[in-house]
Order: sequence, then C-alpha cells, then structure tokens
Amino acid sequence: MRMFLLSSAILASASVASMPAQAADCSITVGVVMSLTGPAGVYGQAGAKAVDMAFHDFNEAGGVNGCKIVSDARDAQSQGTVAVDQASQLVNIKKVPVIIGGIISSVSLPILTSVTAPADVVQVSPASSSPTLTKLGREGKTNGVFFRTITSDSLQGTAAAKYAIDQGFKKLAIIYVNNDFGANLMAEFKSAYNKLGGTITSITPYNEKQASYSAEADAAMKGNPQALYLISYPVDGATIARAWISHGGPQKFLLNDGMNSSDFIKAVGAKYLNNAYGTSSGTDKTASTKYFYDNFAAFSGGIKPDAPAADRSYDAGAIVALAIAKAGKANADAIKAAIPEVVAQGGTPIYAGTAGFKKALKLIKEGKPIRYEGVIGPVNFDKYGDITGPMRLWRIKDGKVTTVGTMSADAVSKLKAELAK
Repeated sequence: MRMFLLSSAILASASVASMPAQAADCSITVGVVMSLTGPAGVYGQAGAKAVDMAFHDFNEAGGVNGCKIVSDARDAQSQGTVAVDQASQLVNIKKVPVIIGGIISSVSLPILTSVTAPADVVQVSPASSSPTLTKLGREGKTNGVFFRTITSDSLQGTAAAKYAIDQGFKKLAIIYVNNDFGANLMAEFKSAYNKLGGTITSITPYNEKQASYSAEADAAMKGNPQALYLISYPVDGATIARAWISHGGPQKFLLNDGMNSSDFIKAVGAKYLNNAYGTSSGTDKTASTKYFYDNFAAFSGGIKPDAPAADRSYDAGAIVALAIAKAGKANADAIKAAIPEVVAQGGTPIYAGTAGFKKALKLIKEGKPIRYEGVIGPVNFDKYGDITGPMRLWRIKDGKVTTVGTMSADAVSKLKAELAK
C-alpha cells in the first residue's frame, strides 16, 4: 500500500511539472508608481487605470504562457521621497522586474537614480518629460533601464516658443513650478523665445502646495506682459491662474502639456480661458487610438480618454506586457532588451486591444518580429529610452480644448538646430 501511494505521488508530481504555466494563480507582477494624490493626482489616476486596461486586454489575449500580468500600484503622492520608498519596496521585497512610473519628472528622477538604475530594474515613464532624464542616460548613469512614452521638454520648449510668437505674444511673463521639470522647460522655452524675438518680462518660480500664490502673481505682472506662460500642474495651476486674473493680469495664457485638463478649466472658469493656448506631446492616430478612445471611459469608470497621460500610459503598459512576452520570463535584463524590439520598424503592425495582442502573442511564439503601433502612434526608442514625435498645438475655447495644429518632430528639430546656430 505504501509503495502504491508513493508511486501515485510521483506520478502526480510529474503530471504537475509537465503542465504549462497557466494555473489560476500564475502571475507576473509589474510595479506601478503613480501620483494618485497631490498636485499630479489627476495624471496618476488616469495613468494607473490606463495601465490596468492594457494589462487586462493583454491577459484576455492569453498573457505570458498563460500567466497573467498584474500590477502592484503604489501612490507616490506627487513626492519624490514617497516614490522612492514605494519603488524600493516593489524592487527589494516584491522583486518586480519592471516599474511603470512615475508620472512627473520630479518623481521619476529619484526613482531612477535611487532605485531602478542601481538595481538594474526596468523603468518606463508615461509622462516624465525632463531633459535631465536624457542627460543621465548620456552620462551612463541609467544602465539603459529607462524608457518613456513622451517626448522630451527640449522639444516642447522650442515648439511653445514658436507657438507663442505665432499667436502674437511678444512680451510674456513666466511662472514655473520650481522642480526639475519646470526649470528645464522654462530654460528651453526662454532660450528659443528670446532667439525668436520675444521678450520675457519676468520669471517667477513657485513651490508646490502653497495656500496662496498672490505674491507670485504680483511679481509676474512687473513689466506689463501681454500674457502669462504658466508651467504647472492642474491643481496649483488653477490657483495661480485665479490669482493672476483677480489681480488684474491679462486673460491670455500659454500653457504646458499637463494643463490640458478639464479640471483646470473648471477650477479657473471657462470664460477666463478663451485666450489660452498650449502645447503637448502629440500623437499620430492609429487603430489603437480609436480603440482606446472608444473603450477607456467605460473601463476606467468615467475618466475621459483625453485625460492627461492616459493614452501614453496605456502604451507604456502594452509595451511592457509585450516585452515580457517576447522575453518569455520576468527577467529585467531580458525585458530591457525586448522593449525596443516590440516597437521596431519592420515588424508586423500590432494594435491595442485583445485581438491585437492575440495576434502579437502568436507572432512572438512563431519567432516573428512585431511593431506595436500604440494609442499615441508608432514610436521608436533611442539608446537613451527617448522617443521623438510631433507636438500638438491647442487652445481653449468655451471650456473645450481644441487641437489647432501640429509641429512635426522634424520641424521642431530643424527649428531647434537653426536657433542653436
């Protein structure tokens, strides 16, 4: 009897060992560090839901050898120190091979320098645009682990300067958030704007989460500017804009990408923003764009698909999932090598959604190349994890954001090169 039981146990063990990795509890955990609260909370909430949607679609398509990809989402609270603590827990305790985040550069940078680069863990940011991230890569300080699905502010600053001049804004005041993102975008804009013939009447930094920004608004009005270039986030930005307007500042604004927000418009008042213009990292529409815009609101519980960072967060999640599938394992080095490959030119085009991911998984299994063409359009990563793409030019009219034009990546790069002479 004992022999029979032992034989049965051996047979059962052999049977389990031969099964593919598709048991109900089979999962691969990806860390997600987003600013769910704080000044950048509107970005992080949309971004986290978009990543979850990408993983849901991917899992419905079959996952990685039957294993589901699941997110362990943490709130960075829009603070670098909090983000580092959360990322450290994910890397050191949960042993995640990838972290998606942060949303803002002041969160992504400390995660990169303190956690992911030293641990050689992949990091993909959907919305951190600081040129410092490129600089760290050039200096060999990122170990090649960093990627982002947004263009650098070195492009946005140049595009914004040209857009301001084209709107007749020849004298501008600048108020900017006093962090790496704000300082870099301000510097890029200042250089281009001055060379294009514009005059900056004042430059005023501000610190986040102040109860009042009256002093900053008053300081920025010196020199009689025609308009205000406000480099901010929706919550603080609305408070600053209200102070500017109530103190008699002209109701003309130039805004950065993150201010393309219905919350910002509602908080300030649509009637005060009919002469507000802005720039954002643009998109080239694909089948993925339509899929996302048709389905995100229902999946997210009502968050609009044009919410800041939502589209490129879905793409970050999709690219990570496809890279894990191509790597065939939850290994950071293998995933790092696979990320550029799943968007490389020459592969079969793959689009967002379960049907597209099923096609991708079949091709990966067959050893064939794929090219994910996402919600923001097809992208390529350079050796520093950067992408290039068009800049979107928009304005606010009657409480609605409307795209009025684009500047191609080539046009922005050409202008930047001309101004550097």
